[in-house]
Amino acid sequence: MKLSNEYAWIIPSCPLVASCCTGSLSFFFPRVTGGFRRLCALLNIFLLTASMFVSFVLFQEQFINHSIQQYLWAWIPFQLEVGFLVDPLTLVMSLLVTTVGVLVMIYSDSYMCHDWGYARFYAYLSLFTASMLGLVFSPNLIQLHIFWELVGMCSYLLVGFWFARSGAANASEKAFITNRIGDFGLLLGILGIYWTTGSFEIFELCERFAKLGEVGFVNSIFANIIAFLLLLGPVAKSAQIPLHVWLPDAMEGPTPISALIHAATMVAAGIFFIARVFVLILTLPSVMSVISWVGGATALLGATLALAQRDLKKGLAYSTMSQLGYMVSALGIGAYRSASFHLVTHAYSKALLFLGAGSVIHSIEKIVGYSPDRSQNMFFMGGLRRYMPITGTTFLLGTLSLSGIPPLACFWSKDEIINESWLRSLPLGLIASSTVGLTAFYMFRIYFLTFEGDFCTIKTNWSDFNNSTASSINLWGDTEVELSLNQINRNVTLVRNGIAKTSSFPFLHIKNTNGVIKADYNQSLPIPEESCLGMTIPLVMLAIPTTLVGLVGINFIEETTNFNSWLIGPSRFYRINLYFEVLGEILVNSRGSLGLSLLGIFTSFIIYRRKHILGDKETFIESFKLVRKLGSIVQSWSLNRGYIDYYYNICFAYSLRFLSKSVSRFDRYVIDGFVNVTGVLNLLGAESIRYGDNGRISNYLFTMIFGATLLTILI
Repeated sequence: MKLSNEYAWIIPSCPLVASCCTGSLSFFFPRVTGGFRRLCALLNIFLLTASMFVSFVLFQEQFINHSIQQYLWAWIPFQLEVGFLVDPLTLVMSLLVTTVGVLVMIYSDSYMCHDWGYARFYAYLSLFTASMLGLVFSPNLIQLHIFWELVGMCSYLLVGFWFARSGAANASEKAFITNRIGDFGLLLGILGIYWTTGSFEIFELCERFAKLGEVGFVNSIFANIIAFLLLLGPVAKSAQIPLHVWLPDAMEGPTPISALIHAATMVAAGIFFIARVFVLILTLPSVMSVISWVGGATALLGATLALAQRDLKKGLAYSTMSQLGYMVSALGIGAYRSASFHLVTHAYSKALLFLGAGSVIHSIEKIVGYSPDRSQNMFFMGGLRRYMPITGTTFLLGTLSLSGIPPLACFWSKDEIINESWLRSLPLGLIASSTVGLTAFYMFRIYFLTFEGDFCTIKTNWSDFNNSTASSINLWGDTEVELSLNQINRNVTLVRNGIAKTSSFPFLHIKNTNGVIKADYNQSLPIPEESCLGMTIPLVMLAIPTTLVGLVGINFIEETTNFNSWLIGPSRFYRINLYFEVLGEILVNSRGSLGLSLLGIFTSFIIYRRKHILGDKETFIESFKLVRKLGSIVQSWSLNRGYIDYYYNICFAYSLRFLSKSVSRFDRYVIDGFVNVTGVLNLLGAESIRYGDNGRISNYLFTMIFGATLLTILI
């Protein structure tokens, strides 16, 4: 089927129509919405599927034409043309957003089916997708900024979807305020670039800016300031240092939203924007250098913060931050194609991982109820692969991909970035390679703690208790497990010759019988089950691009800056022999990064897989005091978020509160005090004058004579 690029407007319009219809029905007919909730979901899924179909057709046409087209209409009130831009980058992003969006919507039907805000959730979800699609098709900065703000608004609504919970409300506010800082800088940058070039159209202003810079018309300092202001927006949206603090808190939203935010929409918007104005920043070496180092620092920081996370979703969130740092660093060193390639491969892998995490959380919540401290805590899981084989297998594929294991998707894109980093900068190459090993370590840590070992083991290791031994209680194993007295005293108030419940695990009894401390059950716990087809089918579908999409993006003709070379077109299959030769060459050249990934996996296996084995007290981590001390430092660093939020509270939150209180006191005691004293003096003066004006002539004469005499004496 052939379709002209003129019909690209259908792609963002379909989810926008679905959102308007669902939102209007929920607002005007709230009682009727409950009966038609599944029809609302079907409408949203169908219209986004239509957008996906149009994206596929236009993407297929792009193989043949390799064209860049703009369709514009005059916007009379502001003398501005609006419309849509169709080029390879736009169509790849459109295909990514629609495919991930459709699968997330299908998944959400089962995940959110019992939620009271089901229809409202789909209205927000479609508006979120429409905003992102409108952003990628925007031909000018004004239109892009409008959709940019819509994306931020939708993230605020979706992160705080369960607004009755204080954690969700605070997280949505934090994300919104943090992004407003970046968006304000972006707006100033847009105004500055318009003042310099006289245009809002992206391609036109990039060309003008480059030419003006060549002839020396633009001051270099001013040009760098404009570029840095423009980049503040992507720094906030894509969670780069120092505006990354909102990302882990965004996990308070429903898990399908986490998949969409961290894969194909909000965080991808920042990378897309840098790629869109790449021609502009390419003319500014100092800006490129700053971008590369910000990305490198973010990649390393995100990896270290993910090392000891206990919350499943927050571990994946810091992983997203680290991988986004890879993309930004690649853009900073000029590896435009590699960054865009990794954006796509990471999006599919991370969407698979988040939806897999949602499947796990959904199953655990059926056992322990809603409690993020338990249902999302990896130390309450373990052994789930036996009970949830589809979720476990697909999650393993996503883990292998993100860890950089061939032939899965992220290996090829990440390897390109690492090679480019070593060629451009030795320190950046070292950071990129180190992050590979850390990524493999923490990703397999997440996998081992969640899917391997014994299910729902209560782990007590050297960092949690006074004694130096490690043990665990398997709730689905023997009915009684002996514990040491030190372990008991840290968790419960022991009752002599009686029974006490643990504060952390109320379904356990701690029993002291004749001096023997034992733990047994006070209830029969159910066994976790695999999620329904509505949740497992999207996982299987996402596993396909997670496995294969990297193979079709190999840069086998050695083009590094032309995005048209991102995929293998039908006309290039005659060079398939060269393609396989390049695959083999890449595998040989990547043995260093692959070795680091395997080392990270092996280390994770030694530390975390063996700790699930009951009675194994001579583990690797317990053998060396230095390793235990290092582990304690890493755990403290990771669980406290690198202490960055703590210093932000001191430098900004507490400082602003102190300044606000100081201003309030100054206003209350100085300004209001001066006004109040003036009023009191006027009142006293008026009262004294009133008592003096009593109408007696003798008093008036006395006052006149006294005044005249006093005046005469003074003269």
